[in-house]
Amino acid sequence: MAAVWRIESARIVGALARYTGDFALAEDLAQEALAEALVTWPRDGVPRQPAGWLLTCGRRRAIDAFRRRAALDDRYATLAGTLGEGGVLTGGEVADPVRGDGDVLWDPDQIDDDVLALIFISCHPVLSREARLALTLRVVGGLTSDEIAKACLVPTATVQARITRAKKTLGAAEVAFEVPPAAERRVRLGSVLGVIYLIFTEGSSASTGGDLIRFDLAGEALRLARVLARLMPDEAEVYGLLALLELTAARFPARTGPDGQPVLLEQQDRRRWDRSAIRRGRAALAKAAEVGKGLGAYGLQAAIAECHAVAPSVEATNWERVVLLYEALGRLAPSPVVELNRAVAVSMADGPAAALPIVDGLAVDGSLANSHLLPSVRGELLTRLGRTDEARDALTEAVRLCGNEREKSVLAGKLAALA
Repeated sequence: MAAVWRIESARIVGALARYTGDFALAEDLAQEALAEALVTWPRDGVPRQPAGWLLTCGRRRAIDAFRRRAALDDRYATLAGTLGEGGVLTGGEVADPVRGDGDVLWDPDQIDDDVLALIFISCHPVLSREARLALTLRVVGGLTSDEIAKACLVPTATVQARITRAKKTLGAAEVAFEVPPAAERRVRLGSVLGVIYLIFTEGSSASTGGDLIRFDLAGEALRLARVLARLMPDEAEVYGLLALLELTAARFPARTGPDGQPVLLEQQDRRRWDRSAIRRGRAALAKAAEVGKGLGAYGLQAAIAECHAVAPSVEATNWERVVLLYEALGRLAPSPVVELNRAVAVSMADGPAAALPIVDGLAVDGSLANSHLLPSVRGELLTRLGRTDEARDALTEAVRLCGNEREKSVLAGKLAALA
């Protein structure tokens, strides 16, 4: 059931939002449908189309809600009318009354529009940037508040407050459920791209849990990026993001072993990398360069990923170019994570002694104080420099801060090797 919810929650919430015209109500209805499934499915069995069952249940709850609010007002009449006769639903969906399980056949084109509309609503200008990210990750990505907090490096209570305020703001502003016109899309594009990127990041390197990669989230982010590229074919950064996601996902088959344990980049069998994804990523990167006046932040990250994708080994990677690309990225979109990644590239190009001051500067800054990434990189540099006691302290801190069990086991292995 958890897997069904992860994969289908955005589609269900999007469809319910289209039917009800109420963003906040749609998520509540979807949660109520899930609660009913938790009771019904163990007793009656999982329906043949679980997502359709949840959507039908949510729609019925919507009708009940409108009936309670105002007997037979116009809004309820419009919603109830979509049920039609003989089980036919509007919007390209058909319910088969013979099956009796509440299944619904989905129209793929309408689903894409629903989910994309959900993203653009979540990134509406009336919301703060932080609220946009939190709301979209919650409603579209299906992440929990804890996972969003980890991804955004803020407390869980802060995330919950942002989501609650965002829903109230959208309701007060009476934001319509629709994909906005072209001119308005550009205003919200930066937030939309940021949200898709964060969803993919959580999928490609899960912040918590027992799996290193959450393929459902990463796959959903890739799908949304492709939909967005079809919708906005003249935007360079849309192609830049799509290229980055394709090139990163290409390495997924080699990132874990048969037991699910992470495989570090230098130990990966590059023959297992997805060559089709690499070709798609490089084509998207070329398109970004063609339609834009220079690569943006996502395009630069994609160019870095391309350096890895075309290199036959870690040693043969063009680390000097990677360093230059990170320097350009740092000027265009400065962040502590970009600076930390630049330090890793510097260590490969010029040695660990050249990179350690960069990492130490980030430690003093404190912006990554709650992340395991900084002590992990610092521990690796100190190990290479032979400063074993300091490396042990750094890796101990990395293990303490790491929330993903698979990644934590790799760090623990490095720590044990020092002993």
